[in-house]
Formats: sequence, structure tokens, C-alpha cells
Amino acid sequence: MENKYQKVKDGLKQDIISGKFQVDEKLPTESDLMERYKVSRYTVRRAVGDLESDHFIYRIQGGGMFVQDWHKDWSSPDTKLIGVVTTHIADYIFPNIIAGIDQVLSKAGYSILISNTHDDHANERQCLISMLDSRVAGLIVEPTQSALPNPNQDLYHEIKDDELPMLFINSYYPSMDFPYVNTNDALAEQKMVDYLLAQGHQSILGIFQVDDLQGVDRMNGFVRAYQQRPELSYMSNIIMYQSGDTSQKLFERISSYLNQDDAPTAIACYNDQLAIEVIDFLKSQHLQVPADISVVGFDNYRMGEYLTPSLTTLNHEKERMGTDAGNMLIKLLNHEPVKSITYQPELVKRSSVVQH
Repeated sequence: MENKYQKVKDGLKQDIISGKFQVDEKLPTESDLMERYKVSRYTVRRAVGDLESDHFIYRIQGGGMFVQDWHKDWSSPDTKLIGVVTTHIADYIFPNIIAGIDQVLSKAGYSILISNTHDDHANERQCLISMLDSRVAGLIVEPTQSALPNPNQDLYHEIKDDELPMLFINSYYPSMDFPYVNTNDALAEQKMVDYLLAQGHQSILGIFQVDDLQGVDRMNGFVRAYQQRPELSYMSNIIMYQSGDTSQKLFERISSYLNQDDAPTAIACYNDQLAIEVIDFLKSQHLQVPADISVVGFDNYRMGEYLTPSLTTLNHEKERMGTDAGNMLIKLLNHEPVKSITYQPELVKRSSVVQH
């Protein structure tokens, strides 16, 4: 259990790092802090003393406590630590991306500090604060729920103002001016739907996660493919979901489409992870893939190659994204200009699709 002294220290430090109290702004008095945290004056003074030693606070005799310019040495050239923040770490395509980042940065003499948000904005805030508290020399960040308003813009603006080298991977926040490495998701998904239509599938069900830009862009690519075939547009169907939704909810919605007279003959999934779950669900409903219904994914997850049937998908430049992001960050650390990178995924045809 966190003791009272640590609670005061951590709470006050988070208020400072988050921007609630700006540099040189006067802080609450000892009495105010005692009342807020329900602690003794000794506990407050001990916590404040530690923060003063760590250069978060300075005192003016008879004037009170003020916020020190604690972040001025974030990007100190002596710092050899790079922060990497992703939505997940240990599964799916993320180990490959992180390995690519580490390969480049370790050769350049840097170590990486890894954290994950689980696609939650509150977790993203804690990750960023932890990274900044660790005085990282730079940051590589995968946006969290990038299609939704971001409550952590104050931290990103602080990072920008202090010229801490940073870039995004997989996506970006449209309102923030940082370089990024991503994929042309809309064009890629359009290519996939074009392929399914060419195979004779007219009624296609698209399933997309819409709280991140990748999902929104992939859905837009799905729509664009049908827009170019107005005579078939009425046969398309879309299920939208968010990262917090359960698989069971999705399966119930899929079932409702499968039970219609004009049931889809193909399903285009947001990513391979979802496609694998959908194939398992279809098998549980005594439907054969691809004999009864074709299924496709996105990301070229390694496991998809070894499924029965093997999964038709779109390539994701996993290791390459990591190495490109690492090289881009090194350029930023050396004050060299960089340009954002967008990959054009290739269609990977396997056996989960047949002619209809």
C-alpha cells in the first residue's frame, strides 16, 4: 500500500508534469496540501523536500513554493534512453515492430524503455508521464484510439514545445505536428475489396474498429471500392466496433447477417487477429471457410500463413516499420530533417478466398 508521503509526492509531481501547474507558477501552501491529502505538515514537508531535490520545486523565502523548470534537460545529449509507447507489447505484430526499433537504436548506443497503453487514454497519459519522468532522449509512440478526441494533448504540446524528438508509428493524431511511419490503409483495403469483387463476391461484410484511424481508413477503403460499383453498393454491409467491445457482441452481429436471405459470401476483417477469431466462430456455426464463405484480414500476421485455410491478407511492414522509425528518430536526435513514411501494402493471396 502506498504510504502517505509517497502519495503526496507522486500526486504533486503528476500535477506538475501534466501541466496543471506551469513553470514558475505558485503551488498550494503547505496548509492547502495538508488539507487536500489529509496528512501532517511533516509529511508535506518531506514530500516537497524530495521534489525540491529533484528540481521540480523551488522556494522563495516568505513567498511560497513554485514550479521549477524541471523539464529543460529532457533531451540532454548524455541521455541514451529512448521511450517506446505502443498499444500492446507481447502479442500480434508488436514484437516484430519493437524488435526492428531496438535493432537500430541499440547499434547507435541507445537503450529502449517500453510501455503499453492497452488502447486506453488514461494509460497513455501514465505512460507518457513515466517516460518524461525517466528523462528519455526521444519518444516513439503508437497513438491510442487515434480517431477519438485525445485528452492528453497538453502533454504532447509540452513535448513539442520542449523540442523532445518524437514520432508516431502505425497512425498519428491529426491535430499534432509530429512525423510518422504508417500504412496507406484506405488504398490497401480498397485493393482487397476489389480483389473479392473480382472473385465474384458481391455481398461483402466489412468489420472495422472505428476508434482508431487505421480502422476508419480501412472502412473508407471498403466504401470506396463499392462507390466505384454503384450497381453493387446496396449489397455491402458494415459492422463498426470499438476496442472495448467484446468478441461476443461482434459474433452476435455477424450471426444476424448470416441468417439473412442475402447473406454475405465474404467477410473483410479489420485485421488478421479478428479474422482468425471470425474463422473460428464460423466453424462453430458449421460453416466452412472458404467453401461456404471467404474471409480476409489485414497485417500479414505470421500465424495466418499456417492456419487451415491459410489467410488472405494485406502485408504490414512490421520489422521495416520498426527500423525506419528507429532511423528516423536518430535523425531527429541529430537535428536532421525527416519526412513521414507511408507504406503501400501488397495483397497476399492465400486459400481463405475462393471464386464465388
